[in-house]
This record gives sequence, structure tokens and C-alpha cells, in this order.
Amino acid sequence: MNYIHQLNEWSSTHNPRWLVTIRVALGLSLFVKGFSFIRNAGLLEGYISSTTFAANISWLTTIIPWVHLLGGSLIIAGLFTRLAVLVQIPILLGAVIFVNAGKGIFAVESDLLFSVIVLVLLVFFLIEGGGRLSLDHYFNKSSKANYQV
Repeated sequence: MNYIHQLNEWSSTHNPRWLVTIRVALGLSLFVKGFSFIRNAGLLEGYISSTTFAANISWLTTIIPWVHLLGGSLIIAGLFTRLAVLVQIPILLGAVIFVNAGKGIFAVESDLLFSVIVLVLLVFFLIEGGGRLSLDHYFNKSSKANYQV
């Protein structure tokens, strides 16, 4: 627990404000991708059916869009940022390894570059956290003020 507290302290003092824009853009992209998966359910089914695990994980077509919507919303607001990012990482790893890697980066319908960028940003915000302009920071600051009274 002490390590997480130290990481939060370091993150809140070394997080430039322009990273908020990147965090919000990351959350928006995940939210929009989740919305597009809900709108075009066949697209996600096509992605999953092209993998070798298609028979065993068809339930993911229901879970992935809602995880993207909820996780993207939490990342935008900066609320439970590390938890929201941690839940998104396995989905993006699956997208990079099983879905997009076979197509290659220069294929017409390839989302490999986008998936890799989003995965790198997720790992970055897993370490960095929500930053100073987030609900995580606000609630952490207000809880410290309550304990000091």
C-alpha cells in the first residue's frame, strides 16, 4: 500500500497539465470504439470469429463494448483511472495480438497502429494515474483534508 501511495504522490507532483488532454482523448477514443461496437455488433463478432478462440469466447461480444463505454467514461473523468485502465489493457492486448497482428500494419482494414498507440497510452496512464485535473486527485485531496481536522 505504501508503494501505491508513493506513486500517487509522485504522479500528482510530476504530471503536466497537457497530459489531461491526452487522457481525455484516450477515454473518448475508447468510448467511441465501444459505441461503434454496440452500433455494429457484426464488426466485433467478425473480429472475434477471426481468432483461434472464437468458439470459447463469444460472450466477449457483449462485454467488450460495455467495458469500453464505462472505462472510457471513467478515464475521461479521471475517476478510478488506474482501475479503468487496468481493465482495458487485456482487451487491447487481445486486439493487438489476436485480431490485428495477422493483418499487418499496412492492411486496408488494419487497426493495428491505433491499437498499439492506445495500448501504450493505457500502460502510461496505469503508471501515471489521472493527474492533477482528475476526480481521483480531487477526492484524494478532500479526503486528506478531512483526516487533518
